Amino acid sequence: MARREHNRPLIGVTTSARSGWRIFPLVAFNLWLVGGRGIRWGAGRPADLDAVDGLIIGGGDDIAPALYGGEIVAEAVLEPQRDALERTLAEAALTRGIPVLGICRGAQMLNIAAGGTLMGDAFARHPESRKVRTILPRRIVSVSADSWLRRITGRDTLKVNALHSQAVDRLGNGLRVGARDGGGMVQAIESTRDPFALGVQWHPEHLFYRAAHRRLFTALVAAARERRLERHGNGRQRAAVAGALKPSG
Repeated sequence: MARREHNRPLIGVTTSARSGWRIFPLVAFNLWLVGGRGIRWGAGRPADLDAVDGLIIGGGDDIAPALYGGEIVAEAVLEPQRDALERTLAEAALTRGIPVLGICRGAQMLNIAAGGTLMGDAFARHPESRKVRTILPRRIVSVSADSWLRRITGRDTLKVNALHSQAVDRLGNGLRVGARDGGGMVQAIESTRDPFALGVQWHPEHLFYRAAHRRLFTALVAAARERRLERHGNGRQRAAVAGALKPSG
């Protein structure tokens, strides 16, 4: 049993110092469902990218405007130590080709790491975007044609949840839009090239009961497994995993 668990790709998961204790188990559960395993990272905790096969930059409080040249919002709750850790990890993951999934603020941090900017009050900039705050799938987003997100989920629209106030403004280098809501607000970003790098503005960990959202974790774990085999595996195993990663159709 222990050997089987060790064979699962290991994913580093960044969390808030305040709320990570309740969020991490849910993310870890999603990873376990699709064949991965998670390890919790955060400010003050060891975080070594050489020890993992992939990375999730998790959700949480707002990102400090100093990181993207924005203006502070009065009610914002900030975690500067977490910001510093996640920016370093995101930049390293993008540079080194480590598979990475950004969730909510994690998607925003991916954009910053690639040189992009954020909107501090996204709904003021996008008044036609429906402002909801719920873990239930109450918002509809349109998935971009020919995007990795479309290939992964197999859907041209998705019902998602929403807990954010910030959102992507100017795209970072090497990124493209993967989805927008009805008001034009960016809801997903992704790398224009391999390896796997995807950020979603919603919280798929709360939507594990919907297959399209589980596929986000499936895709991350598959990419992490491929990287693991490139480092430690054999050619036959690498070919099998690479075949599984190819889009159907």
